[in-house]
Amino acid sequence: MLIKPELVTAVRSLITQARERAVRAIDAERVLLYWHIGQVIVEEEQHGADRAAYGSGLIKGLAAELQPQFGSGFSGRQLERYRQFYRTFPIASALRTQLSWTHYKTLISLDNPDKREFYLAEAAKNNWSARQLERQVNSQLFERLLLSNDVAAVLAVARQEKLPTEARDIIKDPMVLEFLGLKREAAYYERDLETALITHLQEFLLELGNGFSFVARQQRLHLDGDDFFVDLVFYNRLLQCFVLVEIKTDKLTHQDLGQLQMYVNYYDRLEKLPHENPTIGILLCADKNDAVVKISLPADNQTIVASKYQLYLPTEQALMAEVKKEIDKLDQL
Repeated sequence: MLIKPELVTAVRSLITQARERAVRAIDAERVLLYWHIGQVIVEEEQHGADRAAYGSGLIKGLAAELQPQFGSGFSGRQLERYRQFYRTFPIASALRTQLSWTHYKTLISLDNPDKREFYLAEAAKNNWSARQLERQVNSQLFERLLLSNDVAAVLAVARQEKLPTEARDIIKDPMVLEFLGLKREAAYYERDLETALITHLQEFLLELGNGFSFVARQQRLHLDGDDFFVDLVFYNRLLQCFVLVEIKTDKLTHQDLGQLQMYVNYYDRLEKLPHENPTIGILLCADKNDAVVKISLPADNQTIVASKYQLYLPTEQALMAEVKKEIDKLDQL
């Protein structure tokens, strides 16, 4: 008997959706189970005269009873983690059902409450996988955003209390592109970097930030007999505008800024619809002189952003050095 392909597709879709719902339901139950275990432990600890000593003995005793029957998920280390989970998130109704226990393990490892709240909101809003959340934490997304934004503004955007109004609200500097697998010491051309970004487009969209969708690569602009090509074109639904990305594998020059400004002007005058916001241009460069960028662009510039890229995850020491550099700049004002 000949089965219609669309019938097979429909049934496969039903099976896949049911399995995904089952996995999400199991994850949600697991999160609640661990939260309730943590609650029981904390409430029992609060009845002990010497809470610190009692808590340590309680975890050890519980593990001795539970682990032989239920496995390594109930070892002393894991029970301590469930205890920490409850203390970090004391309201069960505030737990995000779309986040798994693996998400929460990453979140409870963060000591800074503002940082933790930022990643919690971003993971839930953008439907990050546990691996994507871990990658964003490891690449210090929160700290990189704070180099050009204050904590309140970053959290407000993450909580969706306000929409981003300009490029710097969502575009990072630097951008970390370690997922491309390009070696720092290797020589490569701009086309190589562009091709790698297209190959890893999903990861690049995640690094770019919220609301981006891919439009075109090497978009041709024809101006009175001369042809120019924009490396990458995106659209951002939050900012409601086109975003043009130009790639430079060496240090940024004022000529590069002028070229990108021309591309932005072209899109504003010939491509942008009346209800859309002005086009944004991003120069993704290996290095830049911030003073050159500032002087080359108008004082009220809000449409051109120069962002350095890194082909490796920044160390904590490198990040703190960047933060100190920004603080020193403020002190000199």
